[in-house]
Amino acid sequence: MTPAERLRALRRGEALDRVPLLYFILGFCAKNVGYPVSSVYGDPEMSLDAQLRTQEQYGYDSEPFFGYASYGGYEFGGEIRLPDGEYQQAPAHVRFAVEDEKNVEDLTLPDARIAGMLPLAMRFARLQVERGMTPSVVVGGPFTVAGNICGVDRLCRWMLRKPALVDRLLRLATDHLVDVARHWIDTFGVGRVYMQIWEPLTSNQIISPRHFGTVVLPYQIELHRRVLEMGIGHLLCHICGEQNQNLPAWAQVPMGPQGIVSIGSEVSISKAIEYFGDDCVIAGNIEPAALQTGTAREVYELCRRAIEQGRRAPRGYALMQGCEVPVDAPPDNLHAMKRAAEDFGRY
Repeated sequence: MTPAERLRALRRGEALDRVPLLYFILGFCAKNVGYPVSSVYGDPEMSLDAQLRTQEQYGYDSEPFFGYASYGGYEFGGEIRLPDGEYQQAPAHVRFAVEDEKNVEDLTLPDARIAGMLPLAMRFARLQVERGMTPSVVVGGPFTVAGNICGVDRLCRWMLRKPALVDRLLRLATDHLVDVARHWIDTFGVGRVYMQIWEPLTSNQIISPRHFGTVVLPYQIELHRRVLEMGIGHLLCHICGEQNQNLPAWAQVPMGPQGIVSIGSEVSISKAIEYFGDDCVIAGNIEPAALQTGTAREVYELCRRAIEQGRRAPRGYALMQGCEVPVDAPPDNLHAMKRAAEDFGRY
């Protein structure tokens, strides 16, 4: 199978020749081809070029995408800074859109056609279509977007002391994400859009499972339900970080037909299969730090063990990093993932 054929079969639940290899990779691609890391976020043409050239070089199966973890703050009126230093990998907050309670009252829904980075994301999606790929859109989940609007520390304090403010932020974040999905569907058609939802700020390193269940879960369910009913063709949800205590609640969130649940290294593949395996493809959970500091032999062994567990997933498994590939990861460590997929992932 070619990478495109393998990815299409994974999304359709069809037979595969081997375990697919998905790369969560952005800044590395720019540096790999000699571009500034900022170009993968600020220039759709350079971003797509860097990702396609890197995909060809390393032979992984996932398609390029345009996204960033700070999504939501800039789109609601804050400021971000593109990475420009030796140790910077992604956009960072400069000013939050909300800095006090009155800002929450004044906050309004942004226009999904022109807000923040969305025009660049749409340009990238159009380039994907020109190259024969599935148009994609990458956003945060409601709680992560709310945290990017006001800052995660402030959001957590308000969750305890001012829950009405958090409810308003989550309401606005959810409605905004639905607006974004609608804009992409209106542009490219029902059933044609691939959507990624990243939700790192709900990890148990930040909030309790009780707050996840009572504060976050209703909005997460609503978001997924609404975008799937509108006609999002395929959904990947990246459940980032330590989320083990949240998994029973996450299992209630609809992921759509052959949806992909991507997990961090903190969640075992066997546990992900327990909660999601009957309905979803499982992807993960190779530790990104191992790609940066480990040896190729260590990465190869991590992948072997992951594949052995993942092959038991009823709906399928994809070998993937638990979060983004570090910009300075040694190239041989990425090749080790490809070698493991080919050596141990054959069906």
